[in-house]
Amino acid sequence: MQSTVNFTVTEAAASEIKRIADEQGIENPILRVRVVPGGCSGFQYAMGFDESIEENDRVVELENGVKIAIDEFSARIGLIVLDYVQDFIGGGFTIKNPNAANSCGCGNSFSC
Repeated sequence: MQSTVNFTVTEAAASEIKRIADEQGIENPILRVRVVPGGCSGFQYAMGFDESIEENDRVVELENGVKIAIDEFSARIGLIVLDYVQDFIGGGFTIKNPNAANSCGCGNSFSC
């Protein structure tokens, strides 16, 4: 059974996800966001396009047709915000998680 999750995607992130999907010829994009073991603080986020939604996924449907799929374990981490930021050296996705207790100096991993 699919259910919703407290996961927010900014307009900038939604536009960039759609742009990348269009560039790669993906007609019905499903972006999988998950928490995986790793990094110097214990966990890190991984993202990539997927072909299907699993039974226990939490799903966020964006207005531009993109779906975000989050597995049950990753959804338990709590409220997060996916954003896309542009700076002097380029652009990239960032994830803000107010439930993260600690993060590493590079900002790529966290602990709960």
